[in-house]
Formats: sequence, structure tokens, C-alpha cells
Amino acid sequence: MKNLGFGMMRLPVNGGDPTDFDYPQLNEMVDTFLKAGYTYFDTSYVYHNGKSEEATRKALVERHPRGSFTVATKFPTFNLVLEDQIEGVFKSQLDNLGVDYIDYYLIHNIQTVYYDGYDGTGGIVQETHLFDHAKKWKEDGKIRHLGISFHSSAKLLDRVLTEHPEIEFVQISFNPIDYDSELVQAGPCYDVIRKHGRKVVIMEAVKGGGLAKLPAEAEKVLKDVHPDWSMASWALRFSFEREDVIAVLSGMSTIAQMKDNIQTSDEAKPLTGEEKKALAEAMRLYRESAPIRQSVIDTYRGLMYHGVPVTAILQAYSICQIQPDPGFSDDNNYVKNAFAEEAKADFVKGLPAQRVVTANGEDITETVEKAVKWLAENTF
Repeated sequence: MKNLGFGMMRLPVNGGDPTDFDYPQLNEMVDTFLKAGYTYFDTSYVYHNGKSEEATRKALVERHPRGSFTVATKFPTFNLVLEDQIEGVFKSQLDNLGVDYIDYYLIHNIQTVYYDGYDGTGGIVQETHLFDHAKKWKEDGKIRHLGISFHSSAKLLDRVLTEHPEIEFVQISFNPIDYDSELVQAGPCYDVIRKHGRKVVIMEAVKGGGLAKLPAEAEKVLKDVHPDWSMASWALRFSFEREDVIAVLSGMSTIAQMKDNIQTSDEAKPLTGEEKKALAEAMRLYRESAPIRQSVIDTYRGLMYHGVPVTAILQAYSICQIQPDPGFSDDNNYVKNAFAEEAKADFVKGLPAQRVVTANGEDITETVEKAVKWLAENTF
């Protein structure tokens, strides 16, 4: 269970500038992580306004032997680059990191709109033959393991893994709130990966920090069981016990968070029945603290809006509102893919009017449209 990973997306910075790194603290975090016996560092071409790979080079690659760590980075699928630009992007990543090869290379953000397009005829991944380029980089020894990060339905993931046996691992959002989320589908996606015999990398283990602090009533449920456990440690333990996991990523921003996560990983054991029950109750209370309570959303089971369950739309909207940065929560993008998959439509461009009325005659169209409007404005 000693598989904590260091996510390089929320690094310590000076004065709020995402590209002005606090290197004394970052260097200390890197050193502490390695000294504790952990080795997996996860970055990307786009994190920290495109400077995370460079920060990884300075804090890690230039300061530690190459064999003492593994580094993961990702191709920026969503940048929509032309095929003749792909090789240049990859070369710049090797240069940014200061390495001859990348241990774990991911095609970033495989989802319906990039894989199939909005009309189902093929997206940027097919148009640029991205997987063919990645396979060649592996053949040339420039990457050791090829994977994807994934942000869509378990149904699509099953098809992607069937069509691309070269994929060795999949990075998915996975935490106690996304596990049974209607759109994130962390549990079903995890099951699909294991069905195909691939490995898993877990991201958003603390849901972007959203599970590091819970409503007082929910925190009390967990504190009554373990007064000494942080809220973040509960979320991490939920992931640590999973099988076939290469790394559980935590976007640590301070040395204090780093030490807490290392201690959690070092001590982690499978959750007991009592602990699982407490965590489930805390997550129920968490959802009930949202603007539209889950108990209300559940009364809308069976209602659809352009082929997408109303419960899924409202759940995504509502959970975003209680995140530290609502507009940067993953859930809004899953809605985009749901409309692309079910309605073959780009909901950002607008959808035809459609009333939503419950079995007892309650018209909730305004509520649904308000949620869809916000999600469309905040998709990325």
C-alpha cells in the first residue's frame, strides 16, 4: 500500500503567481518524499501555466540521481495541435524535464469530445494519429510505459481499452465522493480497467482539496472514530487499499500536507467495517450540504434532459458548488461528455428547449436549465 504519488499541479508558489515557485519549500518537499521511500512524480505539459515540467526538472531531476525516481507527464490533447506539431511538443517535454526518457507517459484527458468528437465520427485523437506517435516513442525508448488519463464514462473507457491494447495503465479520478458519482463513475471505471488487466493511477484522491475539509456534522462523524486522522487522510485511505494501483496522487502544496500524506500512507491499512460505515455517512452528509441536496435529487430518478439523466446533471452542478474552486471541479467536464455521448451535441453552444416535469406535475425546467447554464459556462 506504499504507493503515494506526488502530483505536481498545486505546487507552492510565491504571491499567488502560478509560475513563481517557492523552490526552498518545493525542494524540501521533493527531498522529504524521496527520503520516505516514495518515487512517483506526476506532472503535465500544462500544469502551472506550462511551467510544472520545468519546476520538476529543477527540484527533482537536477538534484537527484535519475534512477531514484519515476516521472510521469502527459501530452496536451486539449491543446488541439496539428499532427505536424506533435513531435515538437513531445521533444519540448523531454527538454523541459531534462530527461532522455519518461517513465510513465499519458495521453492527457481522453474523453468523448476528443476521442469521438461531438458527432461521433472521430475527434482530435484519431485525426492526429496520436496513439501511433506514442507507440513509436515507446519503441524508440523515449517512454517506458504508455497510458491515458481519462475523464468520461465507463462505457467509453471499455471501448478505448478494447481498441488500444497498447495502453498499459489508466489514470482516473477516484475518491469517496466520485466513487458512486453518476457521471464521474469512479467505481465502474476502476472495474473496467481491472477487467482489461491494466494498471491504475488514481488522481483527485482528495478531490482537488474538496475532501480536506468537510461540513462540521460530517467531520464529527469521522472524528468520533479517529480523532487524530485528518479529513484528507480518510480520502487517501479509501484509495490506498485498492488493487493494481501504481500510484495514488495527491496535489500537495505545503510541506505540512506532504508530511501528513506520507504518515497516512505509511500507516494505511484496509478500512474496517466501522470506518467504511463512518466514511459513507460523512459523504452522505457532504452531499446533503450542497445547494441541491442529494435526497432531493434522488426524487428526480428517471427524468432525462436531452438523453442525460437529470439526477446526474444536478448532482454534478451541486457538488461543484461546494468545492474550493467550483469552476475548476472535474464534474462540469463530465457533463459536457455526457451530452456529446448521448445527444451528439456541444451543450456549450446551447441545446433546444425541453421541459422537465416530474411524475406529480412539478416543473423543474428552470432548475435544470440553471444548472446546465452554469456547467456550460464553467466547462474547460
